[in-house]
This record gives sequence, structure tokens and C-alpha cells, in this order.
Amino acid sequence: MKRREFFKRAGGAAASLAFAPLGLTASSRKPNIVLIYTDDLGYGDVGCYGATRVKTPNIDRIAGGGLRFTNAHSASATCTPSRYALLTGEYAWRKKGTGILPGDASLIIEPGRVTIPSILKKQGYSTAAIGKWHLGLGDGNIDWNGEIKPGPLEIGFDYSFIIPATLDRVPCVFVENHHVVNLDPKDPIRVSYKHPFPGERTGQSDPELLRVKPSHGHDQAIVNGVSRIGYMTGGKSALWTDETIVDVLSRKATAFIEQHKKEPFFLYYAAHDIHVPRLPNPRFVGKTGMGPRGDAIAELDWSVGQILATLDRNGLTDNTLLIFSSDNGPVLDDGYQDQAVAKLGSHKPAGPFRGGKYSNFDGGTRVPFIVRWPGHVKPDSVSSALISQVDLLSSFAALTGQTLPEQAAPDSFNEVPALLGKSKTGRPDLVEDADVRSLVDGSWKLIQPSSFPKINKATNTELGNDPQPQLYNLANDPGEEQNLATQYPDRVKKMSAMLDKLRADRRSRQ
Repeated sequence: MKRREFFKRAGGAAASLAFAPLGLTASSRKPNIVLIYTDDLGYGDVGCYGATRVKTPNIDRIAGGGLRFTNAHSASATCTPSRYALLTGEYAWRKKGTGILPGDASLIIEPGRVTIPSILKKQGYSTAAIGKWHLGLGDGNIDWNGEIKPGPLEIGFDYSFIIPATLDRVPCVFVENHHVVNLDPKDPIRVSYKHPFPGERTGQSDPELLRVKPSHGHDQAIVNGVSRIGYMTGGKSALWTDETIVDVLSRKATAFIEQHKKEPFFLYYAAHDIHVPRLPNPRFVGKTGMGPRGDAIAELDWSVGQILATLDRNGLTDNTLLIFSSDNGPVLDDGYQDQAVAKLGSHKPAGPFRGGKYSNFDGGTRVPFIVRWPGHVKPDSVSSALISQVDLLSSFAALTGQTLPEQAAPDSFNEVPALLGKSKTGRPDLVEDADVRSLVDGSWKLIQPSSFPKINKATNTELGNDPQPQLYNLANDPGEEQNLATQYPDRVKKMSAMLDKLRADRRSRQ
């Protein structure tokens, strides 16, 4: 089937594809949707994808009751662009300013544009964003002591309880809706990503104050005995404690489910684990024998179990579409000395794939992706369909009987049939994003030539950069070891032209 015909059929028949096979009617209650979005979790980091040194019974339970994808991708090999693409249905590389953001960046999703929460809210869903945000807040210099907007509420969420950026970036506070939680107005917060504040102690100036040492960078403001990226002063009553973040976020997520169990709801639970600094709750320390990184995976699995138990307890499991995935591939040493490399042993965070976070190789974007919806998705099943997280917006629109405006979600395809295991094909092609663009077309992958470094020396990650084009047959060579570009020059030329056209067209959804 030609590309244009494929999209015309997928878009034009959205409602019938969504409702007819599922037995849904206009009077049926729409399914709840829970999206559990983890941080830096690799393809091989959980049991159902092959991990043996760390146990993930709750994540494995989702796979046992649903569909596990083996060729699903985050939209980028790093966090901010993946989250942007997921929520907007647009490849982040199309828009400037969507790289990894500092903690004081402005909101990069324009209020009023079509997003996953906005389309679901339009259909009567209560919507919540809980956990890591890292998409910016405000529209200029943020006053952390006043009303912080625009933010999640301005792009379609009814409620938000978020970590503004990342665990290793200031400010180290929670923001609930438009305000910092537990802030004492007599101790105002000040944040800078340029200069330290007078008298502020930093990891660089006072390393003896640290209980976790940085391995590279991460030597600025000290919070909870850990030096971070950026400078911060004030707000002492509002500072989080790393070891209790999992409890705080899990309580907020399960409370939202409880409060909205009588109406359709969408929960975007963006877990903080397993991003650095890895400081799991004492309940999980030493559980895996793999140090803080392994213990953080165990902690993540526990938090997933809290959501599953809440759905079960409230009789919501059968009417909840649950999706579990990660924002990019794995990284071991990402800035702190936490023995992630030394205690790795036989564990393979990226599974059989090459590279990881930051990489153009498939380890950068091929991530765990599991769908569970009892009665609609066959339990304990596996799919090799090509799927991207950028497809969720169009798929949720179709699932709820909506037709998207032409300009919305320019790269998001309706993949309801693949997500529910009714189709084995998925997308016709996919653009992966790291230092450069890569194109997956069927079993073939082309990585564009670049002059960027081949190795990230700080994280020891193979970045997949090379001055010459790289062509791999993923069906025969999933580890991307044999560059076939010189053997198939015509295919390189064809795929390069496809990639140029996708960029020039500014959209791939037809």
C-alpha cells in the first residue's frame, strides 16, 4: 500500500477502526487511559524483556495481561524531545528549542495547541500530569514564589503535580498546579543557570558536604547532600527529599484515580525513576545487588504496582487502557558515582541493541512498550509492529471517536489496530532522533552522516555518529554491527531522499 493511501485510510476511518471492533457504542463509557512513562529505562531493564538480575513483577504483570511490543520507539534518544513529541504528536526535531531544557526554561508547548490531554478533555475526561515534566514553565523569567503559568493546565491537564525539570536540576521542589508546594513566603526561591548566589555552597566549592559524589558536571547547588545542575537558594521548606519522592508521586497518582473513578480519566504518570541521582527509598536499597540503579528499577516497579492495585481495588482494571513505556534508552554513569557500571554484571540495559540514551543506534529509542486492556488486548502476547510514542495522540483521538484538525499532530498516525494487536504492521516508517536523524523503513535503517563525536566520553555511550552514511538491516542485524551502505548505494540514496522529504514537508501524517 502506498504511503498516502495508508494514511488516508487510517485517518478517514478513525472512528470505525476505534469503535466497531471493540463493541463500543456512543452510550458506552469510554475507557480510562493510564500512561506510565518512565525515565531512562532501557529495553533490557525489566523482566519481561529479558532482565534476570532485577525483578520487576508488576511491570511483568502488565505484559502478562497484555501486549508487549518489540519494535516500539520513543521519539528521541533524550527526555525533553520525547515528551514533547508524545504530548503533541509532532517530531521534536521540527521545532527549535526542544532539546534538553534547563530547569528555568519557558513552556515549549504552546497553550491552545492540540495535545493528548486537550483531546481527551474535550471528550469528558478528567486529566492529570503527575511526576516529571521537563517541558518548561511560564513564558519568560519564572517567579517561583508566585503563580507559575503557563504550564500543564494551559495545555489540557485539569490537575498537575510535577517535578519542574529533572532530579539533577534545580529547583528541587514540587509544583502543584500553579504554585510551589510548601513554600514559605519568608524564604523565597531564587534560581539561576548562570551564576551562583553569594554565600551559596556548591558541589564544586564544598565537596566534603556531599553524600553522593558527581562523576562529571553536576557540581553546583547542593540539595539533600547532592550537588545538582544550576544554582538555587531559598525555599528550604519546599525542597523535596529524594528518598521519599516515589511515595509522594505514587500517593498523588493513586489519589487521582480514586477521586475520578466514576468518570473517564487520563493519568499521565511520568515516574522519576530511574533518572539520576538515584537515591531510592531505604525500603529498596540493596534489593537487587546492582547498586542504586538496580534498586531504583525495583522502586519503579513498586510504584507501578501501586497504580495496578488501585485500579484493581476500585474495579477499574477491565475498563482501563494501560500503557507502560520509557522516554529513551538506558544510561549508566549519567553524572554521579553510584556504581552503576561496577555492579552491572551480566545485566544488559539495552537488551540486544547497540547504544543507549543520547545514541543514534537503536538502543537510544527502542524502549519497553506494553499495552494492557482486558477484553480488547490478548493477554501475554507479543507484537513486532513498528510503533512510536508520537502516535499516541492520533490513536487516542481515534479511540474516542474524534477526527483531528488537519494541522494538528503532524507526525502522529492512528495506530489503534496495532496497539490492540489487531494489526501486525504498524507504521510504514519512522524517524529516530539523536545527534542527527535516522530513518527506519521496513527492516532497513539509515543513519545520516555527521561530524559529531562517536563516543560520549562522559557517559561512555556509542553515539552512532560517523562521517559516512550508515545502513543496517535490522531484521538480520539488530545490533547494527554491519554497515551495508557501500553495498546498497541505491537504497542509501532512496532513504536519504525520503528523509529529506519528510523534513521538507514539515509533516508525515497525510
